[in-house]
Amino acid sequence: MARKYSKSTQENVHKEMHEMKEGKLKSGRSGKKVTNPKQAIAIGLSEARKEGKKVPAAPKKSSSKKTATKKSATKKSASKKTATKKSATKKTASKKTASKKSTARKSSTKKSASKKSTGSKKTAARKSTASKKTASKKSAKSR
Repeated sequence: MARKYSKSTQENVHKEMHEMKEGKLKSGRSGKKVTNPKQAIAIGLSEARKEGKKVPAAPKKSSSKKTATKKSATKKSASKKTATKKSATKKTASKKTASKKSTARKSSTKKSASKKSTGSKKTAARKSTASKKTASKKSAKSR
């Protein structure tokens, strides 16, 4: 049976694993430190492919999944942008109306205080009329 990977490819992967363990291996795109061994192997294999060594083709992923994730990522970022814009406009609007609200609160507290006093008077009157009715009913029964 023929080899899947050439010796030089194996050495390439071994070198990348060694760099990862030392903390020197960095990913190509972002430049972040690689800590996952599987990622180190993938880097070693991709470099071997670039050099033209004997390596099986990379596994093909379905393109529909990639496009779906890209679309969802763009939708998320767009929604975040609109959310920040909305919050910014709300903040400026709230600053403008803050002084109006404070004056409205002051006047509403005065109104509510006067309503409470008249409301308590009304409830007292209701209670007294109710007690009068029950008293009259009791006296009518006793007769």
